[in-house]
Formats: sequence, C-alpha cells, structure tokens
Amino acid sequence: MGTHGSSSLRVYPLPNDMKHFVRKPAVRIFGTLVTILASAIWLTGCGAKRETPQANSTNLPTATVRIQTVQAKPQSITEEVVGTVRSKLRATLEAKVSGRIDKFPVILGQRVEAGELVARLDAAEIKARLEQAEAALEQAEHDWKRSSALLAQQAVTRVEYDAVQSRTRVAKGAAEEAKAMMSYVEITAPFTGVVTKKWAEQGDLAAPGKPVISIEDPSALQLDADVPQTLAPMLQRGARLDVRVDGVSGEVTGSVSEISPAADSASRTFRVKVDLSPHAGLSSGQFARLVVPVGEANSLRVPTAAVVQRGQLEIVFVVANQHARLHLVKTGKHIADEWEILSGLEAGDAVVVEGAAQLTDGQPVEPK
Repeated sequence: MGTHGSSSLRVYPLPNDMKHFVRKPAVRIFGTLVTILASAIWLTGCGAKRETPQANSTNLPTATVRIQTVQAKPQSITEEVVGTVRSKLRATLEAKVSGRIDKFPVILGQRVEAGELVARLDAAEIKARLEQAEAALEQAEHDWKRSSALLAQQAVTRVEYDAVQSRTRVAKGAAEEAKAMMSYVEITAPFTGVVTKKWAEQGDLAAPGKPVISIEDPSALQLDADVPQTLAPMLQRGARLDVRVDGVSGEVTGSVSEISPAADSASRTFRVKVDLSPHAGLSSGQFARLVVPVGEANSLRVPTAAVVQRGQLEIVFVVANQHARLHLVKTGKHIADEWEILSGLEAGDAVVVEGAAQLTDGQPVEPK
C-alpha cells in the first residue's frame, strides 16, 4: 500500500483485551445518552415550575383598592360632519363707483362702528358732475319762478310754462343723482364689527364688483355644515347638537337654525346652519365637527382612572379571588369621565378604579 503515495497506511491488529468493546451493540451506548438527556430536561422543568408568577405573587404586599363592577350603559350613536365656524353677520364691501382709493384708515382686526368711514375714493369726475347738476338746477328753478310770474300775468302760454316746469324737474333729478353718486365715494361700515380682510390698499383702483374690505361681527357665531342626505332627515330646526372644535376646551353646543330644503346636486348634501352658544376660544374660520345622533346602543364603560397606560398598552386590573388580574383592553370614545371599552372586559367584571397604577399582575388586593 505504501508504493502508491507519498505516505503509507499501516493496519495494526487490536489487542485481545479490546475486542470485547467492539463486539458490544451500539444501541446500548445510545440508550445511555438518551437517559442522561431526559434526566436533564426533567430537572430543568422542575426548576421553571418553581418560579411561576403565581408563586412570586404570594410575596407581594396586599394593596387596598376601590372596586367597581363593569356595567353596560346606553350610549348615543353619532356621526360627525365637518363644517366651518362663521359669523352670522358678515359683509364684503365693494365700491359702487370707480375711483382710486384716496383714504384707507382701518387695519386688520380693528373694531369699527356702524356708519364709520372705512375707505374714501378720489372721484373728481363725480364732484364735477355734481357741480354741473346743481348749477343746472339753480338755473331751472330761476326760469320756473319767472315763468310762474309771467303765467299769472298771462304773458306766457300754459304750454311754455309746463315746458319750463318739466326742465326744472329734470334738473332736480340730475342733481339728486349726482349727490347720490357723490355719497358712494365714501365707504362706511354697515354694522358694528371687526375688519377681517382688506382686499385692496390705499392707491388701488376701486370699481363696482371689486371687493374692498370684509367686516364681521364676532359676537354671534354659527356653524355651516354640509350634511349628507342620509343624515339630513335626523335633523330638525331648534334641535340642540354638540359641536367639537379643535383647540377649544370644554363642550360647545348649538341650535339648528336653518336647513336647506334642497340638496346640492353635485355633493348630495344639505346645507345646515347651527347657531353656537358663546364660548371662549371660538372664532370665525375655525374647523369644527357637528355631532349628529343617529341611534342608541349599549356599551361597556369604566371610569377614566381604571385604565392604566403603560407604553402603548391600555391595561385594566380585574379582581378575582382577591387577586388583581391584568387585562389588556381596547378603549373607544371618551364619554364624560368614563372610557368606552371595546374589548378585554365583560359585564359584571370587578375592576380596580382607584390604585390601579401601582398594581402588579397577581397581587393580592383588599377592597375599601
């Protein structure tokens, strides 16, 4: 064998005293290994069993807590419709005649009184027309007086007198028209309110149909909402509804004042206006949600203090056999001082409503 490679392989015979080990069956060795492994697993299992939470919970102190039974309570089913808070009294003012803005004495947020000047136009042409009309009226009245005197003396005919009288009426009408046009040069506030938007600045050209300034009365607000046609039949004039406004704390309520009798053909919605009660923090232009009741159902509810937040988990402790058992729950709506429980509890469960934050699963408890 050594002639075919660089190294040689030699075979030596086994001693006589080792031959009996080779003749033993391999199954006996395998059985021994299995027995040892099973013993190790059994010992490990016994050790784990001795360290269960049930055994550790007996070492926890007894906590004194307040307990309340979970009950199913009636709850109103609602739908929310988005809307916008607006002033009930608002106006966008425009110029009735063309002219450059000569005076603009107001700023955004300024309070203006009814009849106060907010803008004035430089309308020299209208002023000249007024002067012409007044001069023509003065001449017409002079001619009418002289014609009246001549008619009394029968120095003019009735036809001539009537012609002079007609010219006088025409001149008077032209003068009144010029005065009215001149009054349009000044733009005044139609009511007491606050300047919310300026559409132009001093020096800009104002013209009919072109907005100049917007004024709103912040003392009376309402919610404008487009209610879907499926919810509109559930609303009636005078109904009191809740309104949720982002950034405004507390409850905001309102009364339905107007409901459109026809739906919008594009959105299939009805315009609804709700008069809002005075509330701190409300202002025109805010985003709001109108809460529309659609029915009633029963739901499980627990006090707010019963739900413990631990990270992203919501936990409630249920008392059973004088021990606190941890239950993972899923909450729904927050109603007054209670949480709606969607899952994790059943009616009749005794939950800890005071002292739950300091409890551990399996801890002995004693009710107050």
